[in-house]
Amino acid sequence: MSKKHFIAMADTIREHNKYNPDSAFTSEQIAVLASYCKQQNSNFLADRWLGYIAGTNGKNGGQR
Repeated sequence: MSKKHFIAMADTIREHNKYNPDSAFTSEQIAVLASYCKQQNSNFLADRWLGYIAGTNGKNGGQR
């Protein structure tokens, strides 16, 4: 998987959680996905990805 795929997955999770709060992804589920992403690409930066999903940083890890 590439960075483009990881961003698309994060965008989908963010969108789902925004509009479906009753069935939002849990932090445990997102952590499992982050682990999977790391297995697919050793350059995957889980902290940046998780921060983007949480809204604490932008797509590339920088401030929003």
